[in-house]
Amino acid sequence: MKLSPGTPDPGRLTKTLAYYGAFVGLGLALASLGPTLPGLADAIGASLSSLSTIFVARSTGYLAGALIGGRGFDRLPGHPLMALMLTGMAVCMALVPLCSSLISLCLVFAVLGALEGVLDVGGNALLAWLFPTGLGPWMNGLHLFFGIGALLAPLIVGAVLAEGGSIAYAYWILSALLIPAILSIVVQPSPPIATHARQAGRNTGEHRVTIVLIAGLLFAAVGAEVGFGDWIFTYALRQGLADEAGAAVLTSAFWGAFTFGRLLGIPVAARLRPASILLVCFVACACGSAIPLWSPDLSAALWVGTIIAGLTVAPMFATILALAGEHMPITGKATGWLFVGSSTGGMSIPWIVGQLFESSGPTAAFHVILADLGVGLAILAVFWFHRGRASLPGA
Repeated sequence: MKLSPGTPDPGRLTKTLAYYGAFVGLGLALASLGPTLPGLADAIGASLSSLSTIFVARSTGYLAGALIGGRGFDRLPGHPLMALMLTGMAVCMALVPLCSSLISLCLVFAVLGALEGVLDVGGNALLAWLFPTGLGPWMNGLHLFFGIGALLAPLIVGAVLAEGGSIAYAYWILSALLIPAILSIVVQPSPPIATHARQAGRNTGEHRVTIVLIAGLLFAAVGAEVGFGDWIFTYALRQGLADEAGAAVLTSAFWGAFTFGRLLGIPVAARLRPASILLVCFVACACGSAIPLWSPDLSAALWVGTIIAGLTVAPMFATILALAGEHMPITGKATGWLFVGSSTGGMSIPWIVGQLFESSGPTAAFHVILADLGVGLAILAVFWFHRGRASLPGA
């Protein structure tokens, strides 16, 4: 069965809620690494710089999953594929604390990243098919629920550690929490594949420059998001600004601000053009990232900068995808190529931070994030001139 691009799916509300539940699970999985990073390093006897290889392994797997999964959703029923990915993620999460070496840990995270990539592409592509018009608020809603999962993960880890539990116990709880998301997907029929998805190859070729620019924006947005979210816990510890419990709360504050930012993005997306939102978010996130550099030993500066950065980086991902939807058809294949950019950002920025964290000092994390956001602003300017001034404020 095919669905024309302008025809809404009659059961789209319940399907949308199922995708939202799946993205809670995605947030739980993606945000679990940051607060467990020091513990995993101690468990396998590795330095933080060598353990940062995990980011590369995970994002390499994510990249492969995004490319392969994008084609899969253009051809196969979406819900069984999403449920299978969630099941595999639960298994990988349960295996993480059982790894005894850096190699085994990297292998598990590479597989986990591939599963996350397929799920991420699928959720975004299927939602775009459900809402061929007025996608922006619904897309922000999808990524709001990712933020809820990302907020809960460090809280769960922090609570387990505060009660004297182990990292293994924390990972097993997070793994079990994916089960409701699996069930919510598997009990519903898959939506019809949109007609324009059958023309994925032609559409991708016609919009090659747009795809590259959108992928570049995703690189910058996800690089800042993951770089901040995965390293803020360790930064607070190494700077002596918090103990483990306090660093977990700080990490949750970032994801809490992130979640509120995505909630705020829903009404904002209904009123403002995507490029307007992006311009404000990139500039404001850079300001938030610069505040801790103003006074590296001041806890209040770190808290203020963290909250501002979390609040303003939050709407970027969904807004970039909404911007893409204004200028090109959204297919599984095209979405996969867009997510190559997000995967590369999620891989390279945390890895660069890891390489500089010990050699240049913890404040290198914020210098890297600021440089990444500068790249994002430059790409947004190029997009403006490529697509025309009508896509930016005041046009």
